[in-house]
Amino acid sequence: MASYSSSKALAILALALAFCVQGSIGGGIECENLNKDSCAFAVSSSSKRCVLEKTVKRSGEETYTCRTSEIEADKLKDWIENDQCIKACGLDRTVLGISSDSLLESQFTHKLCSTQCYDNCPNIVDLYFNLAAGEGVFLPKFCEAQGANARRGMAEIKSSGHVAPGPESEGDHPVKFMTAPPTMAPY
Repeated sequence: MASYSSSKALAILALALAFCVQGSIGGGIECENLNKDSCAFAVSSSSKRCVLEKTVKRSGEETYTCRTSEIEADKLKDWIENDQCIKACGLDRTVLGISSDSLLESQFTHKLCSTQCYDNCPNIVDLYFNLAAGEGVFLPKFCEAQGANARRGMAEIKSSGHVAPGPESEGDHPVKFMTAPPTMAPY
């Protein structure tokens, strides 16, 4: 009986100590403390996204540093993306920065819009939702259009579709142009 109460007291003491230590060192994620293998797609305790940067020294040696970006994650903080989401969404942990250009790649968008990614990886979906919005594309509609209308959706991303009109005369109206979609192999 004494051993049960001693182990219980020891467990409570260890738990209390863990809370004290966590409180004294902040207990949250700081991008600058993350390594190359956990930086990309992480979110700090201040809700800022982490970004991986590469530096090449004069000797040719490459070093990687994780930095805090100015981009805020919507309703997320203290988040390191799990390997299942990285794989399901077709991403690479060692990516150096991201851009909306990846939304033009059919293999990537197919994975991003898959049930495994879209329904289970809120951090990644939030990130690409904001990237798509910056291009004037609503990601849920874009994903819905995958398949039959995927080429059209990608063409809309590639071009805003608006061209400034030339000098106006009677009967002239602004013209809306679309770029031709890239040729893609059938699924």
